[in-house]
Amino acid sequence: MSEWLSLLHQLDLLWPWWLALLPLPWLVRQLLPPAPEEPPLLAPTLFDTAKQSVRGNQLMRKVAKHPIPLWAWLLWALVVLAAMRPVWYLTPTPLIQQGKDIMLAVDLSGSMEKPDMRLHGQAADRLSVVKEVVQDFIQSRENDRLGLVVFGSRAFVISPLTYDLNSVKTQLQEAQIGMAGDNTAIGDAIGLTIKHLQQAGKQKGVLILLTDGANTDGVVQPLEAAAQAKRFGLKIYTIAIGRSSGRGGGYDYDEATLKRIAEITGGQFYLARNPQQLAEIYEAINRLEQTPYAVHSYRAHTELFVWPLGAVLLISLTLALRRRK
Repeated sequence: MSEWLSLLHQLDLLWPWWLALLPLPWLVRQLLPPAPEEPPLLAPTLFDTAKQSVRGNQLMRKVAKHPIPLWAWLLWALVVLAAMRPVWYLTPTPLIQQGKDIMLAVDLSGSMEKPDMRLHGQAADRLSVVKEVVQDFIQSRENDRLGLVVFGSRAFVISPLTYDLNSVKTQLQEAQIGMAGDNTAIGDAIGLTIKHLQQAGKQKGVLILLTDGANTDGVVQPLEAAAQAKRFGLKIYTIAIGRSSGRGGGYDYDEATLKRIAEITGGQFYLARNPQQLAEIYEAINRLEQTPYAVHSYRAHTELFVWPLGAVLLISLTLALRRRK
């Protein structure tokens, strides 16, 4: 059964709308009267004219009474099938989509729980705002492959690179504060992104890293990871969300380090103090990373319209020869 389905997937009709012409002979027969018989060249008598008129009326009733013969329908169906351009694809391989490979890194440390934002007129924690804004960004990248890394004390890939953007959005919505630990391992998040892209066979990519804190955990230092990212060809956009450094508390981000990461890798640093600024930042990155979308839609195929046309010719010749006998 699976072999038959595979064969059917290799068969296609390039112009299927020609099927709408299939009932055309019946419509013509219903809407237009049959052509009258041609009168003879000799001058007819009054009796001959009346006789021809009767014969014509009988012919019209006969034509209207009898349906279109089956062989005529067969010939017309074959002509319509040829016009629909049936093709046989030589290789059943899927189309290749090409876009950018973008990884999203989201901080899930304990500080992201701080409710210093407002969302839809109500107080909201930082992560809720991030989820609201980032899912719109994900939806806008329908031609690209996206992946999701979350980090706290450790970094994890919870959604590998995929064209299934709904899957990435679902994983983001299900992410919870503290699931990766309460500290902040920025360097590990960058290092894990590089490793994931290498395993996926990629030579370059884009990372959008969002955090509200300084690097307080992990094995790899952020600037060392940035240097590795530059060698790999990974551009990093860094986004700091929340309060700026120097205002006290333990949730301050390290602006100098985040700026340096962006500079080393050819990206940019952004600061978001509220949801509106965060949305504008992702829109700006979306514009900066626009790229022509290529679909390799060509697939080697064989045109099959010659077969129904050949059948029409063969049937027509057969009918013509039979009528001569």
